[in-house]
Amino acid sequence: MAKAKPGPRAPTRASSRPEQASQRTFSVLILAAGRATRFKSEHSKVLHRLAGKPLGEYVLRAALAARPERTYAVIGHEAEAVEEALAQPGVSFIQQIQQLGTGHAVRVARGQLEKCPSPSVVVLVGDVPLLRPETLRGLVDAHLRERAAATVLTTRLENPTGYGRVVRAAAKGPKGSTPAERGAAASAGSSGLVRAIVEEKVATPAERRIQEISSGIICFSRPKLLAHLDLLSNDNAQREYLLTDLIEIFHREGERVAAFEVADSREVLGVNDRVELAEVEKMLRRRKAEALMRDGVTLADPAITYIDEDVEVGADSILEPGVILAGKTRVGRGARLGPWATIIDSELGDRVTVRQSSLIARCQVAEDAIIGPFAHLRDGAVIESEARIGNFVEVKKSRVGRRSKALHLTYLGDATLEEGVNIGAGTVTCNYDGEHKHPTSIERGVFIGSGSMLVAPVIIGRGSYVAAGSTITEDVPPGSLALGRARQLNKEGWVEERARRRENDSQSEPVSSNPQGDEHPGEVEMEPTKKRGDPDLVIREAGAVTVIELLSGLNKPGVAKELSQAIRDTINSHHAHVVVNLARVTLLDSAAVGELVAAVSAAKREGGVVKISDLSAETLHILEAANLHHFFEIFPHEADAIASFSPSAA
Repeated sequence: MAKAKPGPRAPTRASSRPEQASQRTFSVLILAAGRATRFKSEHSKVLHRLAGKPLGEYVLRAALAARPERTYAVIGHEAEAVEEALAQPGVSFIQQIQQLGTGHAVRVARGQLEKCPSPSVVVLVGDVPLLRPETLRGLVDAHLRERAAATVLTTRLENPTGYGRVVRAAAKGPKGSTPAERGAAASAGSSGLVRAIVEEKVATPAERRIQEISSGIICFSRPKLLAHLDLLSNDNAQREYLLTDLIEIFHREGERVAAFEVADSREVLGVNDRVELAEVEKMLRRRKAEALMRDGVTLADPAITYIDEDVEVGADSILEPGVILAGKTRVGRGARLGPWATIIDSELGDRVTVRQSSLIARCQVAEDAIIGPFAHLRDGAVIESEARIGNFVEVKKSRVGRRSKALHLTYLGDATLEEGVNIGAGTVTCNYDGEHKHPTSIERGVFIGSGSMLVAPVIIGRGSYVAAGSTITEDVPPGSLALGRARQLNKEGWVEERARRRENDSQSEPVSSNPQGDEHPGEVEMEPTKKRGDPDLVIREAGAVTVIELLSGLNKPGVAKELSQAIRDTINSHHAHVVVNLARVTLLDSAAVGELVAAVSAAKREGGVVKISDLSAETLHILEAANLHHFFEIFPHEADAIASFSPSAA
């Protein structure tokens, strides 16, 4: 007696039941070429960030976790950036120059698919970040059981507006089935086979009432896919070659098209705009928060705690409201992260405390360290165990040794602090000379007083002290006390004398007689102000020497930069000998000194010579306190500076 052919099957639903690996021989083709039109964006949709990763990476990870034989990705808009973002071992990229629809994208991949060894190919859309590998494997298993030309991944929605409807075929058995088998299928209702996928724009009223929709994910028999690709047409509302049109083509050709229905519709719905992107991000973050809490992490308020997918947090850690853990951050056991702490691509050891509103980016913090509040660690900073970084302290590309501390208003850049160093409030490592970064080395047990400027490159020797308010420009030997302050000058009676002088000046000012009967008789005439066009410096020649004379103070906004530029311009115009006359300068601030040092250094590099003349006693004291009087060539008078050049130059 002949063996009866199988009758129609009931609609297949997703199941987590494991199948034999031999049944899952398939490859994956990811469609990631389109522009994010509904995002109102110039960028590729798959590049938009979702919980710390590109949107397309979620689909790629799910595909790779399902363990296909081959993985292909069709890219087009911003192809180079998409390939860079999604590049992983075993992934081949195929470029679609013109984006003419999903069917056209598969046509572009024809060459690769013809060489593909897998009997089945799953075509994935690139914007379904909640898709699980188990669902992909279930789709392939159902496809093989059905012996179908194609199997569509579907789901049901209460409001399916905007989605392609899945139109089931009338209940009948496959070719060769008996009338009894066809009758049994009809009595059971739907055949489980799919006749077509109808887009919203062309659906009839009856079709629009269908709640089952297509996810856009389809498992194909590879030979039948290749055999029917050329039958696709762009004669439709979108004027595109739509892959879903193959379903009706297969049905017309008498091929079986099955459906694999997913119960949780969120898993297969694409992200179509920024509103949906935000909704999916909220779901992903909630899922991550729940997983951490089940693993022993306390989240005070999961709704406002933002944790990226790849973040790891150890048990017994506490995350207070507003904490952001981004990228590939790892947090050890028993850590406590205060409100609004932000950690990006960093590693925190066990029992680390990060206090309120601190930012840590690409750094390492060892066990039992305390950071913040309002601290900023960046660019590879390393904080060793039991160290303390306090409020409004920035640490950049520096190493802070064990039990060292910088608790207030400090900048540590390109610095190395050994064990047990104390940094006083307001200390700055001056690591940048305008062109290059320089290191500061602070050896074990050093005490740096408040308000100190450490001008790099400099070494502070072991066990030494730096007095508060010092500017340190030279190495400090071990066990020393370093002072680099301007001499204090007290002028007794100065306040009273100043008040008396002001009173005398006000009495001597001319008063208008107001002969014309002005509106405000008796108003005191103001002293005429300096005209806006008056120069702040003059440049003159003395033989082969160029003299630059300041006419106003260097603390006036912009004057220091103007002087620095004048020196550089003079040297660049092949005038190698320069004298700067500072007779009218009575005050030098740190910015002015920095500009002057940078200009003189630049002149030296170009073969020029800059000499300083006519310094007041106060200005000279400032340079001596900063140990810069050795850096400059200083002369009491302009004539002396000019004469110090060679006779021909003078």
